[in-house]
Amino acid sequence: MDRKLIGVDLGGTTIKFAILTDAGEVQQKWSVETNILDEGSHIVPDIVESINHHIDLYNMNKDQFIGIGMGTPGTVDRENGTVVGAYNLNWKTTQHVKADIEAGTGIKFTMDNDANVAGLGERWKGAGENGTNVSFVTLGTGIGGGLIADGQLLHGIAGAAGEIGHVTVEPNGYLCTCGKRGCLEQYASATGVVHVARDMAEEFSGDSELKRQTDDGQDITSKLVFDLAKSGDTLAVRVVDKVCYYLGLALGNLANTLNPESIVIGGGVSAAGDYLLKQVDHYFQEFAFTTVRNSTSLKLARLGNDAGIIGAASLALSFN
Repeated sequence: MDRKLIGVDLGGTTIKFAILTDAGEVQQKWSVETNILDEGSHIVPDIVESINHHIDLYNMNKDQFIGIGMGTPGTVDRENGTVVGAYNLNWKTTQHVKADIEAGTGIKFTMDNDANVAGLGERWKGAGENGTNVSFVTLGTGIGGGLIADGQLLHGIAGAAGEIGHVTVEPNGYLCTCGKRGCLEQYASATGVVHVARDMAEEFSGDSELKRQTDDGQDITSKLVFDLAKSGDTLAVRVVDKVCYYLGLALGNLANTLNPESIVIGGGVSAAGDYLLKQVDHYFQEFAFTTVRNSTSLKLARLGNDAGIIGAASLALSFN
């Protein structure tokens, strides 16, 4: 019998699911809305119900499954199968996710942090090309990371390895939500790009559509900044250059520390594509030392929204 995996990508608005082969081929995909009401107490029952429903729907049986893997926000205790501090899920107290999902489905369950599993997905079936040393950086509303070194996902003593968003790139810079100043997240995430753009617009006196829209109080997005930069808007070009400088600095230092074969850049901001990659690489070359420069390459993520479910499913291979 072909053995299957289930991947679950738990987000603040949507829970994504997939059934995959043990080789990582996605066979079925579906999603449900995340119900965070009543302190998130509906989330785990909804996951159990959806998995059981789809196993029946596809005329499958539970013996076919090696296991369920899940990526979740918050701090994950992998051994005990608990999550704490996932505030966008309304999970204020410790959640016994593993025990509840195993009891509800009868299938073995394991989980990890959502940025880590996206990194595993890109490493397994995406731009990481199954390398043994791959670093993944996701540029979204915030900045997360997943670090794979010598084939192992790095967690650190408190599960905080890979918090690339909190690398200091500007001492005494912008105040971060984490409480310290100058974090990469405040400069190169989607919200960070907008912050940089607004500040630079204040001091800019030349002709610029970005300045006009900022001064008019219009809604500025990181996509708008990159689109205007691509069309040659002087201010937008300068904003992108500054963002790429900070990103190149952080990734150069990451590479100097870990020397991965590739650093894969994903998340919404990475939709700027080669335009972003080339400029980040320019600064990366400046900040990485020779051996690292010659052996570590920067790449764009390939899996998009599927990175999380594929990486989550790969966690379940540990039961095989």
